[in-house]
Amino acid sequence: MADHPSVLLTCSGQRVDIVRAFRDALARRGEGGRVIVSDLDPLSPSLVSADMVVQLPAVDDPGYGAAVAEVVSREGVGAVLPLTDLDPVVLATAAPLVAAAGGTVFLPAPEVAAACQDKWLCHEALQAAGLPSPPTWPVDGTDKGALPYPMMIKPRIGFAGRWIHRCDDRGELDFFLARTPVASVLQQALPGEEFSIDCLGSLDGRAIGAIPRAMYQSKGGEQIKGETLDDPQLVDLAAAVIERLGLMGPCTIQCFRQGDRILGVTDINTRFGGGFPLPLAAGGDYPFLILAMAAGEDVAPQLGTHRAGVVMTRFLSEHVLVRDGDRLRSMDGREEAVTGGI
Repeated sequence: MADHPSVLLTCSGQRVDIVRAFRDALARRGEGGRVIVSDLDPLSPSLVSADMVVQLPAVDDPGYGAAVAEVVSREGVGAVLPLTDLDPVVLATAAPLVAAAGGTVFLPAPEVAAACQDKWLCHEALQAAGLPSPPTWPVDGTDKGALPYPMMIKPRIGFAGRWIHRCDDRGELDFFLARTPVASVLQQALPGEEFSIDCLGSLDGRAIGAIPRAMYQSKGGEQIKGETLDDPQLVDLAAAVIERLGLMGPCTIQCFRQGDRILGVTDINTRFGGGFPLPLAAGGDYPFLILAMAAGEDVAPQLGTHRAGVVMTRFLSEHVLVRDGDRLRSMDGREEAVTGGI
């Protein structure tokens, strides 16, 4: 790890919480690594909180993977992780390039990452693995009058809760389908309670961590209020999803349960969840474990060791910057806390 102690967090956006957690984990390891971030928006708050900002091309640029590998080689990066849903498949595909440069991409195989992003492929993958998935239909070729309402319209590849609609009857379904601009699937709306499980998979697809949380309130796909749970059934479900699908690195699994029956896994995100501070506070030291795995250390499973009853309630915060020539600098005077020009 001494030669590659740093971590690269791509499409870092607003994830100041994750940047700070990795800075803390690196300090505890004492190997001199840095948290390096990239984001196309020069006003992304995470850029101010990182040790270093690097410029990468747009995610859909054919040279994106090679550019990530170049940063890994040049800056001594041992671990590469995406912080949004924009580039997991691209990064997973570039994993061999990153490995040749000395780093590790904490993502599953490209086909698994793609299946987790696409609602229809995810449904098929869960069914093939013998895991619960809500009844799901393609938009085209489905008799919409025979569907078991209420139904959900969900984008096949969604982002931040956009273009999701609940439809209580055929008329509402037709109304929203006519106004939905993205490829979608139809999924039965599930009764019961929704839960999230913040997970960590090893580089060989073993379940290392699984911390369930109740989702008290969310806005725009991000959890605002929640609580960690002592719930062996949800831990076991998460471990089965990780190990049967071959998930690696951080991931978030969402499901519905009614009574003691799991009705279906509705989402799998191959990245840290929006409620990241909650499992971290409950003992899920995933950044530290990721750095250990990147260094080739064996990390033992920690299932069921988290603290239950940890409650999170979020609020807005900010960075206040001053213009310094064509750049923006933090008012606290930190030399590394700089964003690019706008």
